[in-house]
Amino acid sequence: MMRNAYNLLWLQSGGCGGCTLSLLCAEGPDLATAFEAAGINILWHPALSLETGQEVSAIIDAVLSGETRLDILCLEGSVMMGPGGTGRFHMMSGRNEPMKDVIAALAAKAGYVVGVGSCAAFGGITTSGGNPGEACGLAFEDDQPGGLLGAAFRSDSDLPVVNIPGCPVHPDWVTETLSQMTSGTLTADHMDGVGRPHAISGRLVHHGCSRNEFYEYKASAEKLCQAGCMMENLGCKGTQAAGDCNIRAWNGSGSCISGGYPCIACTEPGFEEPGHPFVETPKVAGIPIGLPTDMPKAWFVALASLSKAATPPRLKESATSDRLRTYPDRKSKKGRTS
Repeated sequence: MMRNAYNLLWLQSGGCGGCTLSLLCAEGPDLATAFEAAGINILWHPALSLETGQEVSAIIDAVLSGETRLDILCLEGSVMMGPGGTGRFHMMSGRNEPMKDVIAALAAKAGYVVGVGSCAAFGGITTSGGNPGEACGLAFEDDQPGGLLGAAFRSDSDLPVVNIPGCPVHPDWVTETLSQMTSGTLTADHMDGVGRPHAISGRLVHHGCSRNEFYEYKASAEKLCQAGCMMENLGCKGTQAAGDCNIRAWNGSGSCISGGYPCIACTEPGFEEPGHPFVETPKVAGIPIGLPTDMPKAWFVALASLSKAATPPRLKESATSDRLRTYPDRKSKKGRTS
């Protein structure tokens, strides 16, 4: 049975705030309606709440003392552990405490702990360039368990950190996951090995891609402005990345791929440093290194060769064009092309 209200506290650490900006674009329902329907009461959010300074500190103290119940703790942005593990690269304003210590203390009081975005989940962009800030996620550093809270961490709901990745996160992933929590339907069985709910990780970005026919025939684009599949030459990782981005449209209409840019696998640990430019596909002997999930190399080579041989002329022409130049022909019932 759902409680009347679930208290949520949202903190931001080492990041850009982009996940909050994305969350504000939630629609069907909008953010306020989604939170109301889920019975969520925002104790504090740095962009949505009026309290500042000592008022915020008082809210945190009330949670830590047990005076105020904390049902859901959300962190946006990575945990800054430097220098030398002290956390003093990021001090919480007005408390003279490293933010990492405040986060850890609140996590010990929370019913659920949520990493919102790939930075909070795995360290994300803030770990790149040699990670001078010693950034990490709440329970992972890249794909290695640990992070701030450690691999053994369990919240009061007996769950590990729930990670909702993305750079930025899709707003519906957040509202849906929080609704699962308040309805009591999110369990460990609904999460994968890096803490992502299966509602996110159960699909690949490739599913529902508007360029799937080009992919099937390996009719590939050679430049970003072209209409063909971007896997072979332009670094697209939609066949390897978790997410329903091409099924559950962003802002009601699009995704990275439908906007003309390859998927960079921003929901995956370590996406920020792929070892090559995002818009290039590394190859060995002409074969892409990053093959589709669960696809053996020999099968891919065989299927790709057959697919290329069978590519309809309209796809070959359109793949390297900036728009569809030739359209599907209609066939009559007797099989003649009209």
